[in-house]
Amino acid sequence: MILMSPGEPTSNRKLAWFLIALLVYGAVLLLPTPAGLTASGQVALGLLALVIILWISECVSPAASAIVLTGAAVLGLMGKSLTAGAKPMTSTDALTVMLNGFSSSAVLLVAGALFLAVALKLTGLDRRVALMVMSRVGISPARLTIGAMIVGFVLALFIPSATARVGAVIPIMVGVVTALGLPVTSSLGATLMIVTAQVCSIFNMAIKTAAAQNLISLNFMQASFGRTLTWGEWFITALPFTLSMCVVLFVVSLVLLRPHVPPVEEAKRRLAEEVANLGPVTPAEWRLMLVALLLLVMWSTEGWLHPLDTTTTTQLGIALLLMPRIGVMTWAQAEKQVPWGTVVLFAAGISLGVLLSRTGAAGWLASVTLGQLGLGATPVFLVVGALSLFSIVLHLGFASATGLASTLIPIMIAFAETLPYGRETAFGIVMIQSMVVSFGFILPTNAPQNMLCYATGAFSTMQFAKVGIVLTLAGLGLLVLFSATIWPMMGVL
Repeated sequence: MILMSPGEPTSNRKLAWFLIALLVYGAVLLLPTPAGLTASGQVALGLLALVIILWISECVSPAASAIVLTGAAVLGLMGKSLTAGAKPMTSTDALTVMLNGFSSSAVLLVAGALFLAVALKLTGLDRRVALMVMSRVGISPARLTIGAMIVGFVLALFIPSATARVGAVIPIMVGVVTALGLPVTSSLGATLMIVTAQVCSIFNMAIKTAAAQNLISLNFMQASFGRTLTWGEWFITALPFTLSMCVVLFVVSLVLLRPHVPPVEEAKRRLAEEVANLGPVTPAEWRLMLVALLLLVMWSTEGWLHPLDTTTTTQLGIALLLMPRIGVMTWAQAEKQVPWGTVVLFAAGISLGVLLSRTGAAGWLASVTLGQLGLGATPVFLVVGALSLFSIVLHLGFASATGLASTLIPIMIAFAETLPYGRETAFGIVMIQSMVVSFGFILPTNAPQNMLCYATGAFSTMQFAKVGIVLTLAGLGLLVLFSATIWPMMGVL
């Protein structure tokens, strides 16, 4: 009798998915090349199928999927021309193409922002901010829900990782619930955890630097349209939508989950103790707050008071945080806590998107999928609604918004450029779709922050989906409404 360790079934399942991904890639390459698609474009579509399976099945880590993607691309592209009339590529040429993403300034911005998240964690400033907010909002279902939203917003200004933000907030929310003498699985516990996860996705859409998928989308838009959005332009464009989504989340969570709060004196005392245990603000925290506020001012005034872009100002801020005496951490401390796999995945995603665009594969795929919807003569707001619904349905199979952005945005760009509205309107359509990439509201598996909150056991999948479906439908309606009213007046569409 052969004994099987507990980890073997999982390993076998991952191996099976990995082999399926490779087989699908090989099968796409062996198919006859469709009319209108180049041989290199066919390779790009094969790579797209490969990484979609890798990302959805999570059979390998994000960094490993990037390595597999690069290796498969080099083998597939060798001997083929990248564009019509170009010379066939060698392995070096193909590798250079797949390393394009690593030279993007957006990758440097993501890495720098992750260092900022590490600084907040090392100094404990993220915990201090969250505790101070929760201790001041008051103890009632409505006030605690608003407090969770405020914490999510403040941390989203400075921490670009949804996982890091939610990871910092979860222990505090659990502490609030238990301080009231309630189990984590109570209606209040479920409400605070679901709101923490959902509001994280909302503020991913609100703030340019809050999520890597925003930056990867803007990178593609810069390459295709020759323009981008400053931090302030993104924030102002997204503001009416995200504020409306916060109101919807507030009402829906209170109505559907009906959180209950017992007498509040014990909770107030416990929260006061937690704040007291933090002690006075340390010199390192003061320095970090000064740098963080400086960055926020520089980001929000980009292109107005100064000519420095978001990436440059972020790098200057990180340099200050790493300087002796002035800074709050050393390189040795920071590098151990930065999720480098996220950076590698981000760069590989950009490389794939560039390949889809340059080979014409994105345009071909857009024409045979979105092009069949007959949206050419449709009002812009209905186009936005149809494309958003397409993105939302596709998101149900993705756990990585970065992966979804890498897959979806090049296709959206190619399709938007075929519409008879002009390049400015096409840019606005794609910008809205880059926000929809963060619509991970329905299932716990749709976003890492959802899974972190789900792991606490505070809520069931049904509770999460009940709130998420209403939030998603409301969001879809708001997208159409604002695309017909506010956004055209703002010059977005």
